[in-house]
Amino acid sequence: MNNFDLNLLRVFDALLRQKHVGKAAEELGLSQPSASYALKQLREQLGDHLFVKARHGMEPTLRALELAPTVKAILSDIREQILTSPEFEAKTTRRTFTIAMSDVGEMVFLPRLLKRIEKEAPFASVRSVTPPPEKLITALQRSEIDLAVGYFPDLQGHDVFQQRLFHHSFVCLVRSGHSILREGITEENFPRLPHAVVHFGGRSQEIVEQFLQSKGIERREMLHSSHFLSIPMVIASTDMVVTVPAAVAEIFSSFTDITAVPPPYKMPGFDLKQNWHRSQQNDPANRWLRTLVLELFGDGPPQ
Repeated sequence: MNNFDLNLLRVFDALLRQKHVGKAAEELGLSQPSASYALKQLREQLGDHLFVKARHGMEPTLRALELAPTVKAILSDIREQILTSPEFEAKTTRRTFTIAMSDVGEMVFLPRLLKRIEKEAPFASVRSVTPPPEKLITALQRSEIDLAVGYFPDLQGHDVFQQRLFHHSFVCLVRSGHSILREGITEENFPRLPHAVVHFGGRSQEIVEQFLQSKGIERREMLHSSHFLSIPMVIASTDMVVTVPAAVAEIFSSFTDITAVPPPYKMPGFDLKQNWHRSQQNDPANRWLRTLVLELFGDGPPQ
């Protein structure tokens, strides 16, 4: 195998059909001497004349006729399985799409994404995962994860493709009857208010913490939690305030009696992106999923 040129199989197949070195060379876009040299190599490596001169050209030997079906099958497989791009049919696929996102990302992206997938790919399924940042790039490279959607500042490198979806900002949430709503949250009262602080697997909350630390702002941190799920109920039933991404605040406000308030500082925002690995760049199913995500969330947060 180390010394066998697979292109010789194309010459063999052309000779089998044309039964003439010159015509086979013309079909393959080769010169006649090149085709003759290829036949010489075939004869040497396969230990048979393969094609012998006859009255009207060249006739295959018994060995050539025995090899013919195998050669045709190999060339057919190369054309149809290797050189032809695989197709993807959303309506019939049973593929499981694995998407890396934080719990905040699940709240922001999954409802609309699943609704659309249910409509366009009714037999497909979605698995949401939150791997440690140091393992995410490897999982993408191995195609264990199709997409990473959200804020992943650690995903860098030439083999990582990124597409911006929309820009995110932060707001503060308080219960709707909170007395602070009369004057608003100011730089003076912000540090004195009781705060809920969420520490979770996502990275966006780090932006808030780093900003406050850089400005030397110390809050009264009444609650530390590693979960976002309880935050709406906590805020709705106490005088605490929490700082969250704007899209999350919109979701929480839709089912809990809480109100979004602008923060008193110009906090930095961040871009939410979808990320994938070079190994998935040309996969039709992955391309379909990326197109869907961009269509749903490109240029603006969910409405």
